Amino acid sequence: QLVESGGGLVQTGGSLRLSCAASGFSLINYSMSWVRQAPGKGFEWVADLNLGGSTSYADSVKGRFIVSGDFAENTLVLDLKSLIAEDTAVYYCTTWSNWGQGTQVTVSS
Repeated sequence: QLVESGGGLVQTGGSLRLSCAASGFSLINYSMSWVRQAPGKGFEWVADLNLGGSTSYADSVKGRFIVSGDFAENTLVLDLKSLIAEDTAVYYCTTWSNWGQGTQVTVSS
């Protein structure tokens, strides 16, 4: 099971930290992804934390978002900075076979 938290309402330029707590399996054994869905749009891949610790980012968030793992807490983290209106979406963590319920991020101008 994956449970996201940390979303909320933030002004343009603000920051948030999203967390994804895993249970029933160890995140360290999986590559994990963050995916988002903006209102009225399809899913957009955001970032990966790969086995071995390498990371990958969509061009739209590169330099502003950082993905990491707190493996002691079995939690995936996404730090969002310099937020813009286009970042407004429901953010999901996923192993691509397991999905969380999502957490809403809303960026206001």
